[in-house]
Amino acid sequence: MYSKKGAVTATIALLLAAVVFAGCGNQAANAPQTPVQNGTNAAGSNNVSENGAVNDGGAKDDQAPEGNNAANGSNAETGNSANQAPDPADSDKGSGGDKAAMTDSESVAVLINKQFALPDDYEPKDLIYPDVRFTFKDKIEKRMMRKEAAAALEELFEGAEKDGVYLAGVSAYRSHRTQTALFNRYVEKDGEELAKTYSAVPGHSEHETGLAIDVSGSDGKCAAESCFGDTKEAAWLADHATEYGFIIRYPEGKEDITGYKYEPWHLRYVGKEIAADIGERDITLEEYYDAVPVSGQ
Repeated sequence: MYSKKGAVTATIALLLAAVVFAGCGNQAANAPQTPVQNGTNAAGSNNVSENGAVNDGGAKDDQAPEGNNAANGSNAETGNSANQAPDPADSDKGSGGDKAAMTDSESVAVLINKQFALPDDYEPKDLIYPDVRFTFKDKIEKRMMRKEAAAALEELFEGAEKDGVYLAGVSAYRSHRTQTALFNRYVEKDGEELAKTYSAVPGHSEHETGLAIDVSGSDGKCAAESCFGDTKEAAWLADHATEYGFIIRYPEGKEDITGYKYEPWHLRYVGKEIAADIGERDITLEEYYDAVPVSGQ
């Protein structure tokens, strides 16, 4: 009897022990979950801290953005690009191109408008007669251009003829003296305020640079008149002038910036690189240099 009781007791004891052991085992199995979860949180916290360190200390440690890229992938690339030093070339464009060229009267990229003038005694030293068609036969000053611009004009005329478009020069270089006489004549005719919307005050005319030319069709019709804008010659120039380093200097819709009415016939040589940039961005020379806009009034 005693032995039976003892056996029962022993069995119960073993069962209790098994239950207790199983409970401890479950706790032991579950116990690591808390440290692992905490470990994940800690890693997340470190990521935030590293990002903060990169943002706060990017200027102090050049390797910090690189490490951030490895940890965070494409998101870090965005952060890294924000910390990259700007390209000087991009900076020049963003800040308005080459300011030295803008104010250098000898540069083909000089800016001449109602606010920026040529020196009183300026006269181009490399004027030549471009070998192109003009609406007149005489070899006079308004047939001349600076050497680089003249060569580019010859290429432009040749390119136009290949496309079946025949251009003619109307007026290129004007001396300071000629511009003075011309402007005074316009003032007498229309008054100074109106004259300034289509003619430049002496010293402020692009024609005085030897880099500008008014053109028309070979027949001379609509020369320096608004109807030229409706011709095939004007359409060709609008599409192709920049390929040869020229721009339509006074484009339509930009009167408040250039200070002059739309002149589809007025070409200005600035060089192929600047012309291409201006053409692609559909801007004026003033906008290229971030110059203060002028008023057409």
